[in-house]
Amino acid sequence: MDSLIKYIATSLVDEPEAIHVNQVDGTESSVLELKVAQKDIGKVIGKNGRIAKALRVILQASSVKHGKNTQLEILD
Repeated sequence: MDSLIKYIATSLVDEPEAIHVNQVDGTESSVLELKVAQKDIGKVIGKNGRIAKALRVILQASSVKHGKNTQLEILD
């Protein structure tokens, strides 16, 4: 699932080499931490958080398919 988020984020940002996705696994759920370049944060979040919300919906649909609850956090 981290490769899916990395693929989508790569198409959104100007500096794709600065993208880092870290997966933190828990007992019932896992968290994907997305870190991009400082100037690309606005592009990943989008106006009123629309792109971030869309990323979370796609991630949730993918995680249901794998039978796990996954959340996305966008780090500064």
